Amino acid sequence: MFIKEGIIASPGIVIAKSLVYEKIQLEVNKNKINDTEAEIVKFQNAVKHSHQQLEAIRIKAISELGEEEGAIFEAHAMVLDDPEFVEGVEAEINNNHLAADYAVKIVTDRFFDIFDQMDDPYFSARAADIKDVGSRVLQNILGIVQADLSQLEEDVIIIADDLTPSDTAQMDKKRVMGFATNIGSRTSHTAIMARSLEIPAVLGLGDITKTVKNGDLMVVNGLTGKVCVNPSDEQLQSYEKEKQKYQDYLKELEALKDLEAITLDGRKVELVGNIGEPNDVAGILKNGGVGVGLYRTEFLYMNSDVMPSEEKQFAAYRSVLEAFPNGPVIIRTLDIGGDKKLPYLPMDDELNPFLGLRAIRLCFKEVGLFKIQLRAILRASVYGQAHIMFPMISSITEVRQAKAILLDCMKELDQEQLPYDKTVKVGVMIEIPSAAIAADIIAKEVDFFSIGTNDLCQYTLAVDRMNQEVSYLYDPFNPAILRLIKQVTATSEKKDNFFTGMCGEMAGDPLAAILLLGLGLYEFSMSALSIPQIKKIIRSVTYEDAKKIADAALNMETGEEIMDFVQKSMKKLNLDI
Repeated sequence: MFIKEGIIASPGIVIAKSLVYEKIQLEVNKNKINDTEAEIVKFQNAVKHSHQQLEAIRIKAISELGEEEGAIFEAHAMVLDDPEFVEGVEAEINNNHLAADYAVKIVTDRFFDIFDQMDDPYFSARAADIKDVGSRVLQNILGIVQADLSQLEEDVIIIADDLTPSDTAQMDKKRVMGFATNIGSRTSHTAIMARSLEIPAVLGLGDITKTVKNGDLMVVNGLTGKVCVNPSDEQLQSYEKEKQKYQDYLKELEALKDLEAITLDGRKVELVGNIGEPNDVAGILKNGGVGVGLYRTEFLYMNSDVMPSEEKQFAAYRSVLEAFPNGPVIIRTLDIGGDKKLPYLPMDDELNPFLGLRAIRLCFKEVGLFKIQLRAILRASVYGQAHIMFPMISSITEVRQAKAILLDCMKELDQEQLPYDKTVKVGVMIEIPSAAIAADIIAKEVDFFSIGTNDLCQYTLAVDRMNQEVSYLYDPFNPAILRLIKQVTATSEKKDNFFTGMCGEMAGDPLAAILLLGLGLYEFSMSALSIPQIKKIIRSVTYEDAKKIADAALNMETGEEIMDFVQKSMKKLNLDI
């Protein structure tokens, strides 16, 4: 018996036998060829075969999991059609006389490196998708068939180095009870799929494939991030009790779906979700969210080979707004640049892209691009409660500049006699310290704030959260972060019809919920699966108790001290997390 600890990717507790899933290693050598035309035909046939496979997987994924999962394979098919990928491979064959398999490897690695080096965890996780597509084409060129997970004879926990979208889409969903992998993060595909399947998953275990054998009895605890291999009878009984307790807890959460997020003494807050595309709406509705607190519109651009037109954007925004006729839909304008680049928008390399030309700064440079998006949002605004949010604002000057461009778009629509909500709310992301410090100034020009804790922590604490050497310094509970949050919420409380929300990871952290409530946060925006648990916490406390906890925390000196205090306070209030 032994226990290992990794990264919690999907909550829950599962007990089952292990199935170690090891893939055939694709060996590709740098072979030179003379018949370039034959190699290109071989490549094109492999691409065609890959398309057929992906379409079959997409249909299966939609029937078993829904449109959102099926969209993953539409994105994979787009990679196969991407001119940079196809022409890149053919250029390697024609110009360098490389064999088709090696040419595919070179171009795939090139794409992978671009995405893998991005700081945004969502986009860095998409590197795995690129690798998956490249591997599929390689397998079809080499005639290799990987192990089949679609027909399983018993319930199992999949043990793997990592799992690709193709792996998870094809596996027997009725038999797969959980995942445990060597690598991965909370934003990796494996984590996203595990949460979609609502099965426990622990990732980043290092060498779990080497320490577990097929058929070992395993416990994957997605509540603690631990896996136990071959537990004793006594341990097994303990895990069974913990599993049942969690199942009872889930039933409690399900009963809250249609109830308001309101404290015992009557303070109401809004629980909304973060989305990247219209398909993500279903998860929010399923989990009782009342709207969208962050629509990351950059995915519309990242998943397109050309600049998305006004009509394409209008249709996407409209579909989300119509899904929430009574709730807010906060649409963040294009947040790209620096580490997130578009193939059709040339940008110079920068020494420090995270402090460079990105988000609103890029939109000011590319005003034509910005206006297309603003027009699309405005036109869609008549179909719901659209809110427009500008990212990476550092001063009131930028707000005024953005609003002036928005006003130009309104005048254009008036001239064209196209309807839009003339009272559409405008807000900003508070993710740069200068914006938090000058919140009282910026509030004069906007209707709401949304605190982006991911970047606010990174910029305030001067720490790259993706750098393992310094990531220990990244602490949302740091007193400096809490004081900035309080400064922002205090500003919003002084202005009528104004609110402050939060759309960073902290908003969905159960340990932070009571603290943020007490700091005066009005709107919590998070991944859909986090909504029920945060709702339960809010409905189980009084606002007065939450304020007392927050006030005490603001006078503490370290993040560790604050976290320990909050945990003890929640236990006193009989709040389980």
